[in-house]
Amino acid sequence: MGGLTGPLLVATRSEHKLQEIRGALSEAPIRCLGLNDLGLPELDEEADLEPFETFESNALSKARYFHHRSGVPTLADDSGLCVDALDGGPGVRTKRFAPDDWAARWGRDEANNRWLLERLAAVPEGRRSAHYRCAIAIVDDLEYATFVGQVDGTIAVEPRGTGGFGYDPLFVPDGEDATYAELPPEVKAATSHRSRALRLALPHVLSLADGTSGP
Repeated sequence: MGGLTGPLLVATRSEHKLQEIRGALSEAPIRCLGLNDLGLPELDEEADLEPFETFESNALSKARYFHHRSGVPTLADDSGLCVDALDGGPGVRTKRFAPDDWAARWGRDEANNRWLLERLAAVPEGRRSAHYRCAIAIVDDLEYATFVGQVDGTIAVEPRGTGGFGYDPLFVPDGEDATYAELPPEVKAATSHRSRALRLALPHVLSLADGTSGP
């Protein structure tokens, strides 16, 4: 199998996501580069790349934008936490769920976790079902494709563990008694919503590598 004629750009400003995606695609004959690797500075307009109500549309928006800026095949994701007791929220607003003053006080991740627990304070353990959902979009000069992964679980009544990021201290995946922040990193790498979406996307990535993609 040949290699890509150029790199695959991973369009995220999150170092956590970049490393997770690189790890999931580590056995593919590609070079996953981050935005900094290509010298793409962060612009104010990037704050407006996720205006849509679905993860798929937001991921595609980011992939198209950074493909236009870089000129190389681009992978982007949009992912979030969907809690049944909150009618699927925070959903596409997962990253900026907590009020800004909470984020200024505690930092974004801790503020989001605190805000989630506040919203679920009256919800008993048996009704705290949720899922993580991830949409992966890949854009090149000829086409685009999207792939979706999901992992079901529940929301703990208090944060547990020090690993992971985001809502990992509160999310207990089905089949486990521990949160993602308590579980070994390899467990999350094998079972997460992002890893599942990336496994679905891998054949398309490989088709880019061997030149079989396109209409």
